[in-house]
Amino acid sequence: MPRRRKGSGLPTRDALLGFIRESKAPVGKREIVRAFDVAAHERRDLDALLRTLEDEGHIGRERNKRFSTGTQLPEVSVLEVVRIDRDGETLARPVNWRGEAPPPRIYLAAEGRGPAPGPGDRVLARLRPLERGVYSARVMRRLESRPNKVLGVFRPGPVGGWLQPTDRRIRTEFAIAPRDVAGALPGELIMGEVLAGRALGQPTARVVERLGPFDQPGAASLIAIHANGIPTEFPGDAIRQADAAGPAPLGKRADLRPLPLVTIDDEDARDFDDAVWAAPDDDPENKDGWHIVVAIADVGWYVRPDDALDRTARDRGNSAYFPDRVVPMLPEALSNGLCSLKPDEDRACLTVDIWIDADGNKRRHFFRRGMMRSAARLTYRRLQNAADGLLDPSDPDAAVLAAVAPPLYGAYRSLHKERHARGTIDLNLPERRVIMTPDRQHVERIEKRPRWDSHRLIEEFMILANVCAAETLEAARQPVMYRVHDEPPPERVVALRRYLETLGFRLAGGQAVRPRHFAQLLTRLGETPHARAVNEAILRTQSQAIYSPENLGHFGLALRRYSHFTSPIRRYADLLVHRALIAGLGLGEGGLKGEAAEAFLAIGEHISMTERRAMSAEREAMERLLVSWLADRVGARFEARVTGVERFGMFVALEESGASGLLPLSALGEDEYRLDETGHYLRGRRTGETFRLGDALTVRLAEADRVTGGLLFALPDREPRQPRAAPAHRRGGRPRGASRRPAKGRH
Repeated sequence: MPRRRKGSGLPTRDALLGFIRESKAPVGKREIVRAFDVAAHERRDLDALLRTLEDEGHIGRERNKRFSTGTQLPEVSVLEVVRIDRDGETLARPVNWRGEAPPPRIYLAAEGRGPAPGPGDRVLARLRPLERGVYSARVMRRLESRPNKVLGVFRPGPVGGWLQPTDRRIRTEFAIAPRDVAGALPGELIMGEVLAGRALGQPTARVVERLGPFDQPGAASLIAIHANGIPTEFPGDAIRQADAAGPAPLGKRADLRPLPLVTIDDEDARDFDDAVWAAPDDDPENKDGWHIVVAIADVGWYVRPDDALDRTARDRGNSAYFPDRVVPMLPEALSNGLCSLKPDEDRACLTVDIWIDADGNKRRHFFRRGMMRSAARLTYRRLQNAADGLLDPSDPDAAVLAAVAPPLYGAYRSLHKERHARGTIDLNLPERRVIMTPDRQHVERIEKRPRWDSHRLIEEFMILANVCAAETLEAARQPVMYRVHDEPPPERVVALRRYLETLGFRLAGGQAVRPRHFAQLLTRLGETPHARAVNEAILRTQSQAIYSPENLGHFGLALRRYSHFTSPIRRYADLLVHRALIAGLGLGEGGLKGEAAEAFLAIGEHISMTERRAMSAEREAMERLLVSWLADRVGARFEARVTGVERFGMFVALEESGASGLLPLSALGEDEYRLDETGHYLRGRRTGETFRLGDALTVRLAEADRVTGGLLFALPDREPRQPRAAPAHRRGGRPRGASRRPAKGRH
């Protein structure tokens, strides 16, 4: 291919695609730059062109960041259903994937007839590229397949028994022969292995694991943990290594024990991996500026690359938190012991000293390894009370609170100014938490999670420390595991704009929408009636945050570079950042090995997956606890809000508890309702009655299924629509006009 004159412009898309296609091996960006003599100021445009070709499915990116056309999927492929994501979308992967890169994300569209494919099912599907590494697929034909294992509840039968799946997407029970019952008791939670063949028209299974009574305390978390494949047992060598560990020596560490660092967490927190301190800057040239110290547990001292603890931490990727338990990334001897920054105990730490001006702009920073002694274990509530002048004199840490609160809040107010100037996306969506009884056996109440300035203070300190870590690693030429939040996909932004237009709002920015445009919209919304719905719509517009060695910036925080440094007890990504800092700054033992960077891309993909896995399990456990809590209130009325509209009905969330479920179309009465996808509302054809995203409703709880964790709602004082009888020539099939099985939609 002829070379272009230096700085003469980018190659055309056809020339670039031809160059990649004709190469015998995948090519990197550096080779493309050399082949076309792309000038430095044109390389951002080259990145955009490459991304466009990826979006359109013409090229794929290998694990080593090189491009090829070999990873493009054929128009028709055999797919295996992997899972159903939190939005109800069915995700699949190619059965015969041969690329070095991870397989693309494939969303399987609903068929509209028959039961939807579930995890483990195989289908022949027609694919259409949507964006970079993302496809939409429509099923052409189902192929014979079944999930290998199914979690469910055992019900005895006249002969053998039945497995009732806990997964509401599996709409059939499995017959269990007498020889395969394995002693399972009625109402027991079991893991079944799916067998070939059928009994009485039903698929069959055998019991391979008994997990205890379904109604036992903690069953909700247990189901979520097993359903999402979260490891719960530590290997013996990892346990032995953790138990044998001892306190880190002072050695060459900075002695920070005289500094009154404090931890600030929720009341029920068990591991304390960050501590903070602040004071006015004594530099006369930095008037009203602040000196901040963020100290983080030195997990890298105890967990070394490729040892037993490292292998199990990498496998888990992160800790998972449930109302009644924690599945930690590290054994308890470390997570709640030597690595937890407990008061009045010497603890090894990695710290960053940061100086900011009065407007929150960072002036300088540096990292060091130290030895600290926490002055107090504070909570968000107590710190906020101290800041509000409500300090309890009987609080054993009253003196510490009185000393640390004013400078901490002073530094926070400066950082908040800088955050506002940056234009970050601050969504106003309520969070709820389950309060368990003291013995953690039952739900005591559901309450809204408070959001105080003390929460925001710690958030700002941690964000600042994370930015410092990314900047330092780049300057030291060390590999960085970035926390990446890419720009919203263009088609989602277009859909959001159309929805906003129906409400009389406008999103500025044109095609180049930036975080500040979302921030301006949120400010205009304020406390208007549509604020909640628009906040949720903006959330659905955003990309998924991931871990990656490729820096795409953090869109939501409006930051050019960002990593995770502040939680190495519970996130493997943070441990990698610690190791890179130790190696890059020459801070002693436990640093990153020279060849480690080669595995960063694969590790980033893995820990992004484990993060999603934990989030899915945490959400499922919460939903199941809510269903169990509401099961005795079937028939009761609740105030609710519409959180999703689909052709088959509405998803609603209760204002009191946040529990969500389906209000089916049939529950709306005799009128026929049509979905307006742009405006996100259902409208009755005869009455004109409208149900819109964000609308407040009074609903009646019609059904609470403890086994599947599903809630079904109805409208009070309204008779559900009765299904019409099928015409004579159609009896035996689906009646004309009857609702097909609902498509899997976002809710």
